[in-house]
Amino acid sequence: QHTYAVTFAKGQVPPVKGFWSLTLYDQYHFFHPNALKRYALGTKNKTLKYNADGSLTLYAGAKSPGKDKESNWLPAPNEPFSLYLRAYWPEKVIIDGTWLPPQVVKVK
Repeated sequence: QHTYAVTFAKGQVPPVKGFWSLTLYDQYHFFHPNALKRYALGTKNKTLKYNADGSLTLYAGAKSPGKDKESNWLPAPNEPFSLYLRAYWPEKVIIDGTWLPPQVVKVK
């Protein structure tokens, strides 16, 4: 059971005119049922907590990253899962590849 993190540097969340989301799917490409009924995080989540330096870290894993980080957590199955970054009405820098999403890193 690993926990993974995606950290957007300050001011580097996906540049969109619409909205963006990081969505988690199970190995069969379905939403993973979970007690929080949370399947994606992004623009529409008003309770996301930013880090002291202004960056934003989102977590994905079977276990909560801790109460203080739970608002930024996507509950995941123990089996393989996929993360999709969706950009609705993207800015030109996404389309031309000038802006790139951060890497997914294993934290536990």
